[in-house]
Amino acid sequence: MSNIDLAEQFSVDLEEAVKTGAFDELYLKYLSKTHGLVTQKMKELPTFSPDEKKELGPKLNELKKYIEESIEKGRQNYQQVQILDADIDLTIPYPSVNTGYLHPTTQIIRQMNDFFRYYGFSIGEGPEIETAEYNFRRLNLPEGHPATDLQDTLFVNEPDILLRTHTSSIESRVLENYKPPIRVVVPGKCYRNETANLTNSSFFHQYQGFVVDKGITIQNLKWIMEKFHQYLFEDVSIELRFRYKYYPEVSPGMGVDVKCRFCSGLGCAVCKQRGWMEVLGCGMIHYNTLKTSGIDPEVYTGFAWGMGLDRLVMAKFGISDIRKLYGGLAYL
Repeated sequence: MSNIDLAEQFSVDLEEAVKTGAFDELYLKYLSKTHGLVTQKMKELPTFSPDEKKELGPKLNELKKYIEESIEKGRQNYQQVQILDADIDLTIPYPSVNTGYLHPTTQIIRQMNDFFRYYGFSIGEGPEIETAEYNFRRLNLPEGHPATDLQDTLFVNEPDILLRTHTSSIESRVLENYKPPIRVVVPGKCYRNETANLTNSSFFHQYQGFVVDKGITIQNLKWIMEKFHQYLFEDVSIELRFRYKYYPEVSPGMGVDVKCRFCSGLGCAVCKQRGWMEVLGCGMIHYNTLKTSGIDPEVYTGFAWGMGLDRLVMAKFGISDIRKLYGGLAYL
């Protein structure tokens, strides 16, 4: 084997020793006094002519020195790595890595909760499978009202057990069990028999809120709605439109629209060419609703609102189809 072949073979063996730490074996293979490959080459020198000795001798000495230095350097580096590894405590928990984001609806709910907590509201919750009593009757929706029939409502056991059509059912329960002053918001899922399209779905989120206290007026309602939308959209110039609208559980009732964020009021498919997107219904809590809940409507007044969260999420994040929120990749 020539010096060149020895050097090439040593490079291959050195790479393996760097991984395994077998530097003693590497030294013995090339430099041991009896069987070392370089040592054997040096023992053969006396058999060569003087000129060959002059040529091969320095090269062998140079190769020997290179191998010795390479083995020693490799050994030191390997030992240093072992020391560093020994300093690692494998029982210490590794910092968690963020692998995703909260769903847009969850993000909006948390932002809204922060806002209303600041203004003294509590966060309420309740059953999604509800009774007709709390979902309809206590909210001034008598039996036979159009909103209570199968065209809108998904019944579990007709006519009394149903999937709640709005989070106002929690309002019924809170008004029954707590005395004023009351400030509560309720985020949650609702279900209605809707045909799916760009802005409607049979499953959606709603954000209900209500206040009951002495001296509450419709001006208090308009003020909190304006403040809330300015906060949510981070825009003090956001335009809202309040218009009269009938809701059985409130009187008077109002629909609140926000100028379409997709077309700036010019009209598009998202706002159905109206230039405005209805985001919530609201009004002063009906006299009968308070009375049915055991609250004296001659002493206390209040307001309530319910908003479709999904449309707010769409406007906030620029999502043009409600089905993208919950339909995976089907509509992307």
